[in-house]
Amino acid sequence: MSSAVVAEDLVKRFDTVVGLDGVSFTIETGELFGFIGPDGGGKTTLFRILATLLVPDAGRARVLGRDVVGEMWALRRVIGYMPGRFALYPDLSVEENLRFFASVFGTTIEAQYQQIAPIYRQLEPFRTRRAGALSGGMKQKLALCCALVHRPEILLLDEPTTGVDAVSRREFWDLLGTLRAGGLTIVVSTPYMDEADRCDRVALVQRGALLAIDTPSAVARRIDRPLVAVSGGDRYRALQLLRSLPQTRSVYPFGESLHYTDAREGMRPDDVAREVVARLEAEGVSGASAQPIDPTIEDAFIALMGSPDGAPAAA
Repeated sequence: MSSAVVAEDLVKRFDTVVGLDGVSFTIETGELFGFIGPDGGGKTTLFRILATLLVPDAGRARVLGRDVVGEMWALRRVIGYMPGRFALYPDLSVEENLRFFASVFGTTIEAQYQQIAPIYRQLEPFRTRRAGALSGGMKQKLALCCALVHRPEILLLDEPTTGVDAVSRREFWDLLGTLRAGGLTIVVSTPYMDEADRCDRVALVQRGALLAIDTPSAVARRIDRPLVAVSGGDRYRALQLLRSLPQTRSVYPFGESLHYTDAREGMRPDDVAREVVARLEAEGVSGASAQPIDPTIEDAFIALMGSPDGAPAAA
C-alpha cells in the first residue's frame, strides 16, 4: 500500500506550551487510523496541521503526496475535515447546510447522493429542521455528510464522538466501518480508549508526543507482566497498601476495581492474584478478591505514560 499521510518531526508551540514535540508517523492508504489520548494531548493541533489550517513550526507533513504548506490549496479539495466542535450553521436547515457545502466544492446533493446515502438517509426525514435543533448524534452525522459530499480521498475526523451518547457513538463507528470497507482512508482522534479496537492501527498521544504506534492488540500486549483485577474490601486502603509493596509495578483505579501489575518476571498470574489477596487480608483488608485479566489498550496507555503517582513505568 502507498502512504496516505507521512509526517516527519512535526513541532508546534503556542508561546510556552508545546502542542507537538517532534511527531513522526505514516498512515497507509485505506487504513482506519486512530489517534488516542486525553484532552490537551496534541490531537487537535495535529489534525489542524494535516487539514492545512495550521502551519507547523518545524518538520513537514505530506497528505496524499502533497505538502500541507506548499500545496495547501490543491490539498483542500481532496480532504474531508470534521473539526471537534460542531462547525456548521445552526440557523440553516439540514438540507441547506449540506447544499452549501456541496456548492463550495462545485457539486450538488443529487450528484453525490450515493456517496452520502448511508448517512443522509437517516437525516432526510429531518432535512427541514434547523441544524442547531438536532441531537448530538444527528449533528455529528450531518457534519460527516458535509465532509463527504465532495467525495474526498481522505477523511480527517477530530474527536467526532465526544459528548455523544453511547448508542450514537456505536452507530457512528459502524458508519466509519462502512466507509473504510469502501476503500476510504480515515484518520480519527478520540479520548475514548474503548474506540481504539475499531481502528486498524492506533497512535497513543500524550503531551504532544506519540507513546506507541501499532495495532490495538499489539499495543495492549506491551503489558509484559501479570495483570490482576482487585475487587471488594476497602478499595482506598487496598490501593495505598499495594502501592507501598516493593514488588508492585503499578496499581490504579479502573472502574469498580483496581488493576495491579507485578514487577517481577516469571510470576504466574494465578500466583500473583493469590498473593495479593493474602497480603491484603494480612493487613486487615478483608473481603477482597483478585483474578488475572487480559490487558486493555487503556492499561497499556497508563503503563507507557507512567504510573499515577508519577513514577515512570518499567520498560
